[in-house]
Amino acid sequence: MCGIAGMLGGDASVVGPMIGALTHRGPDGVRIEGGLAHARLSIIDLDSGWQPLRAAGATVVGNGELYNYIELAAEFGLGGVLATGSDYEPFLHLAAREGPAAIGRLRGMYALCLVGPDGRTVLARDPFGIKPLYILEQDSAVAFASEPRAFFAAGLLNPTIDVEAAHQLLDLNYTLGERTLFAGLRRLAPGEVVEVRGGRIIGSHRSAPFARSLPRDVGEAGLLGQLDAVLEDSVRVHQRADVPYGLFLSGGIDSATIATLMARLSERPVTAFTCGFDAPRSQRGGAADERAAAEAVAKALNLDWRETTFGEADFWRILPQVAWAFDDPTADYATLPTYKLAEAAKGTLTVVLTGEGGDELFAGYGRYRRALRPAWLGGRPAEPRGASPATLAAWRDAARPPPGLTRLQQAQWADIATWLPNDLLLKLDRCLMAHGLEGRTPFLDREVAAFAFALPDRFKIRGGHGKWLLRKWLERACPAARPWARKQGFTVPVEAWIAPRAADIAARIGRIEAVRQVLGDEAAGRMAAPGRRWPLLFFAVWALIHLEGAQPNGALAALMGDGG
Repeated sequence: MCGIAGMLGGDASVVGPMIGALTHRGPDGVRIEGGLAHARLSIIDLDSGWQPLRAAGATVVGNGELYNYIELAAEFGLGGVLATGSDYEPFLHLAAREGPAAIGRLRGMYALCLVGPDGRTVLARDPFGIKPLYILEQDSAVAFASEPRAFFAAGLLNPTIDVEAAHQLLDLNYTLGERTLFAGLRRLAPGEVVEVRGGRIIGSHRSAPFARSLPRDVGEAGLLGQLDAVLEDSVRVHQRADVPYGLFLSGGIDSATIATLMARLSERPVTAFTCGFDAPRSQRGGAADERAAAEAVAKALNLDWRETTFGEADFWRILPQVAWAFDDPTADYATLPTYKLAEAAKGTLTVVLTGEGGDELFAGYGRYRRALRPAWLGGRPAEPRGASPATLAAWRDAARPPPGLTRLQQAQWADIATWLPNDLLLKLDRCLMAHGLEGRTPFLDREVAAFAFALPDRFKIRGGHGKWLLRKWLERACPAARPWARKQGFTVPVEAWIAPRAADIAARIGRIEAVRQVLGDEAAGRMAAPGRRWPLLFFAVWALIHLEGAQPNGALAALMGDGG
């Protein structure tokens, strides 16, 4: 897990300032060669795995992990030619033989720049968009980086708000597709590979995140056996690291599944961190404290369980730090406890496994079940509610599924194409990278995803329960996880904490230029409306930091007044 930056064509001297803005992603050191730069968080081959890495005439800088590097080396007989233990070196040898097509062999999370022996240069991002990559085209040059801040640090772009993207953020809590809040700057799409020649993008294509062919229906027992095998294999390769690893354990079945398999595969107790809410139940506003459920799983699996808490003081302290970390923002309030968890794990762990992707692949959300009901039974499409017509139209375009999917798969596909990469995975990347940690997502392994998405619908939703097959597996593997308990969701009582100060904030929020551009005279009214306060407060703090240059704590103080 690292930060990468580069300039393909144009002035390579800007690469120094670009990578200098990303050292929080790679605190172990920076290497620059020509127009390519890498800030390293050492995970595999601590001594010799530095990048830019060269082998067989090819060069790569990459952010992420290629989990099948051992299998690739064995399959193609590379053992005698490898000079390092880096997970990226086998890929370079394959790229020298096959060109960019070698990217299709990768099993992992990655954002990379590959320069082949023939000089062909490609930028690529993993099919789920687990790792970020941003590109800027201008003046016969293509610049790329792991975070937008790199372009501003090098003077390549002035931060100017994209008003339509800002409306999407306030409506959905994230932006859609390749769009960022900065005009002129785009994300590489999940699974996208672009070829750069002469400082220009000359072509691109996208790969799907998984195969869509349906498996042979072998019945419940057969599918449970296949599920066990594919999950265990995924967790095994996701534990490949030369540094301490553990997991974030919530009260849900996704992280309990990962914990169960980690405990099975590990000789020592696995370290697990859980965050609870330090607030009386009457003040939580519906927020669930998951510590009791997590502790039960931890005891059953003999985990080295550590708990931390999140309270109102944490909310006001962490809010501006999160706004700084998310230069490409998501207004998902789950960023706050995730940031606190990463803060707690820093110094103990370097690699953290998490349960992101379980709901999307195994159909865990209630909206999926509602989408399958007829309207007279309360059914409705699995679409965002309360969004403006323009945002909803943009969401439908971004969420459009390929042909041949069931209604349930269409709903799953919509989430995989929209909020999974641009909210959930963005949250994981920024919160952990702010603390020099690597987040890994075993459910989003290509083998797990292909198995799960292609399951017949009845093995996903049955009897009012989503993730039916996963629950059946966990019922046997770790009954302490209470897999048939009602899903509580991960909520944070932000409304209860903002409400006493909402009037004071409303008086100041409309003075911020970006807020005026996006909302005009509506800003104060939105701040006064329960349920709309958090996204607007986050956006205001974000805008002060990333558009007006305020320091994080100063941005919050400007909104809170002298007493903030």
